[in-house]
Amino acid sequence: MKDILEKVRRELKEASDEKTREQGLRYFREEVKLYGIRAKTVSEIAKANYPLIRKAGKDEILAMCDSLWKSDMMEESFVACMWSEKQATAFVPADFSILEKWVHNYVTNWASCDTLCNHTVGDFIQKYPEYIAELKKWARSDNRWVKRASAVSLIIPARKGKFPEDIFEIADILLPDRDDMVQKGYGWMLKEASKPYQKEVFDYVMDHKAVMPRTALRYAIEKMPPDMRAAAMSK
Repeated sequence: MKDILEKVRRELKEASDEKTREQGLRYFREEVKLYGIRAKTVSEIAKANYPLIRKAGKDEILAMCDSLWKSDMMEESFVACMWSEKQATAFVPADFSILEKWVHNYVTNWASCDTLCNHTVGDFIQKYPEYIAELKKWARSDNRWVKRASAVSLIIPARKGKFPEDIFEIADILLPDRDDMVQKGYGWMLKEASKPYQKEVFDYVMDHKAVMPRTALRYAIEKMPPDMRAAAMSK
């Protein structure tokens, strides 16, 4: 499997472009390490190489993903996310420790956070909802990306109408946070929850708008009708 990782890294380097790398560096406020590859190309490389590892089994594939995360290269983290997402049906409870390790130790920007949590972590949570209790612990972390992860891991479940009480509880924990990356994370979570639960999310926003940061509020109401948005934005 080491040879396959070397092949993937070689293909990523060959597909890199300095102009794309410089554009990417300007796109993030925090320091990131990039080859400089368009997202579509990264996806194509991940997809083309996955058949080479498919039969290796979940544990070995997750170990390969761990190696990709350790590189600290954003594009390698994206490949890891794409491969780990494909293991969702085989997840067992013990795998949460691996996902948690990635979130706590390797996620250093919103792109890697959202790519991992929207699908791989979100899929795990849908399979094992009892682990939402762990997300609530993440929401109390001192790490901005762990806090964001607690919310964006519920994006897909929120869209499906799942776990509304837990979503509001995580929003409660994150409500006073002053970090805009955290605010955008839980605002996005509420926006997705507003699709199946428009009235409930609107009532939540109205009850908390005096203390909810405007960034989070705007995200939360983005898909609501104009009259609701106007009421939520009014002083």
